[in-house]
Amino acid sequence: MTTSTASQSSASAPLLDLQALVVAVRRRRRLWALLALLGLLAGAAVAVLLPPRPAAVTKVLVAHKGDQPNDTGTLIRTDVELLATTRIAAEALRSLGSREDPEDFMRDYRGTGLTNNLLRIDVSGDSEAEAVARAKALAETFVADHVRRMREAAEAESESLLDQRDRMRKELAEVNKSIGNRSPDDEPQASASIESLFARRAELDSRIAEFDQRAAEALTGTPEVVAGTKIVDAPHAVRHSLPKAVGTDAAIGLVLGLVLGLALAAVGAVVADRPVLRREIAANLGASVLAELRRVPRRSARAWRGRRTRAARERLTGTLARIVRGSPEPVSLLELGCARGTGLIALDVAAALEADGPVVVVDALPGTNLAGARRTSGGPTVVSGERADAEPHHARRLGVGSVAPGTAWTDLQYLGGRTVLVVRAGHGSTAWLHTVARQLADQHITVIGVVLIDPDPRDRTDGTLWDGPQLAPRGHEERPKRLNGGRTSHAVQAVGEGRLRPQRPSAPAATVPDSDQEAR
Repeated sequence: MTTSTASQSSASAPLLDLQALVVAVRRRRRLWALLALLGLLAGAAVAVLLPPRPAAVTKVLVAHKGDQPNDTGTLIRTDVELLATTRIAAEALRSLGSREDPEDFMRDYRGTGLTNNLLRIDVSGDSEAEAVARAKALAETFVADHVRRMREAAEAESESLLDQRDRMRKELAEVNKSIGNRSPDDEPQASASIESLFARRAELDSRIAEFDQRAAEALTGTPEVVAGTKIVDAPHAVRHSLPKAVGTDAAIGLVLGLVLGLALAAVGAVVADRPVLRREIAANLGASVLAELRRVPRRSARAWRGRRTRAARERLTGTLARIVRGSPEPVSLLELGCARGTGLIALDVAAALEADGPVVVVDALPGTNLAGARRTSGGPTVVSGERADAEPHHARRLGVGSVAPGTAWTDLQYLGGRTVLVVRAGHGSTAWLHTVARQLADQHITVIGVVLIDPDPRDRTDGTLWDGPQLAPRGHEERPKRLNGGRTSHAVQAVGEGRLRPQRPSAPAATVPDSDQEAR
């Protein structure tokens, strides 16, 4: 029964909880907001400190002999590739009288086909005048090269047609000679051969005339190509707007920084595996979430936020005071990631319990100074763990300790046999939460519940364990004392060898929300 329940629980768990991932990324908003801001500043700095080189632009109308309305841009792409050749670059440099290497010059310009017949040439230089001169030389060189190539192609085609015409004329001369050698006195049987010669002569005359016409047309189309290829937009310098460049580069840097920050936050959340949702923390610790409290801000921007925080702390203090009063044995508060806040909560609870009698707060928090704090008039007594035995035994004790890494687990049982875990959301990893639950179970310390510090305000998951873990037997001695006639509360169950057993709680856990809307 236990094995099947655990198997079903592990099988139903998703490989990647998108809700937990979104919450974890949102909680790391400082990281991706900082990277987005750095990207914005870096983009603006690049635009100011690394301005683009002076540039010039010109446009050339390119006419092709084989232009078609349905052309997909093949011809203009060919022109763009021809522009980016060392021959064009060398001719342009020669016209400029420059000794620059053509391959180096090719890095300073590029061609772009705007339409099937319109070519734009962008050129950069050390100055605006140099960029304009380079653009003009490139445009004129390209136009001259294009016209020369078109003329050479037309002349080559015309010569090929004329060569074929000359061969036809030679054959025609042979046919005429054959016809002339025939005599009228020839036999009638030769009349068929004579008719075929006359038919061949007519065909050759027609083809010769056709080749003459095609040769003429090949040369006739060249002037149209020459006249149609020209510079339609004179070379001019490109004006650089610094505010526009700053805005564009800053926007690009902002987007890149934001994307990088979100990616790093998501990867970090998956790798760290730190639960942030109530249901995850409750399931990993094996105890229900009793209350929630936002992290106390050092500087409150508005007074009403301070009032809401104080009201939430008062409700939390009342809840914990009732738990301590109803416990037959000492109760402790054990923190994980919120030592300062746990100390303040302990002092508030001790002050609330002063009305029932003397209260001693046993301070075992690392790095705090509760034990050395000056006692106010009528306030609770705060002592260190070493001086706890010197206090009167009739005084109610409230232990304050830690379950952070490096904790001396065997010392926790002297703070109290029952405990409330005060956990900051997103602080401990899943493995460490399991370690805490297992170690507390080994020390026979009953976990009453969990107080969640700094929860996600949009978390709507349930932190109450309706199927809590059952402690495995650990010898002849069971827990010292338990409420409800020896039954263990659902919020107190600790993890025993990682096995779960369905158990319905005796009563719902109390919640202390930090807003007008109560948490589930």
